Amino acid sequence: MAALTRERLLALYPALAGLPADDLDRLLQPAALLHLPAGSGVFAETQPCRGFPLVVEGSIKVVKSAPSGREMLLYRVEPGDSCIISSSCLLGRTPYTARGESETPVTLAVLPDALFAQLLAEDAGFRDFVFHLLAERIVDLMQLVEEIAFHRLDQRLARLLLARGDDIHATHQALADELGSVREIVSRLLKGFAADGLVELGRERILLRDRAGLGRVADGQPA
Repeated sequence: MAALTRERLLALYPALAGLPADDLDRLLQPAALLHLPAGSGVFAETQPCRGFPLVVEGSIKVVKSAPSGREMLLYRVEPGDSCIISSSCLLGRTPYTARGESETPVTLAVLPDALFAQLLAEDAGFRDFVFHLLAERIVDLMQLVEEIAFHRLDQRLARLLLARGDDIHATHQALADELGSVREIVSRLLKGFAADGLVELGRERILLRDRAGLGRVADGQPA
């Protein structure tokens, strides 16, 4: 990746415009950037939070794990976003309550906790940015709770497939993790979808053959 410029960082995170010039320049130094390959741990549950992550390139998934080994995707963090679990940990001075992992190669800068606190106290634009992110993520998490509590797994799986496009490259385990389920159940549902002519299954690949039928399943109707 080319060197991170002030213009690019501020285009992604305009709320940093109030950061003192010296502090902004420190964030732009190559040594201050983290470059992580796909599948790397960004932060771990119970680990202390040492800063506010600013994703410049790539995607991070934030996952909650259960003692049984089951996992659920909570949300993704992409360029221009930030992580509300990091924000809440910094605000409450508590450890991480979930795990962050790079889905793709990731480049990020980390705003140190002292600077985060200073901007939050003194800069209305930055404070609005953080609270807006919190509000957006709370809405997303409430929607996730509603999906889990009130919708059958086949409906949720159909919606996930429809949102991914017609040619999906993913393992059954990855889909199960995103739905907070287990691979065996997701595989059984996918085989049922295939038997009904809704999808075609391949190795780590799912082709959508009947979007209208999947839409009916997503709405709780017969395919």
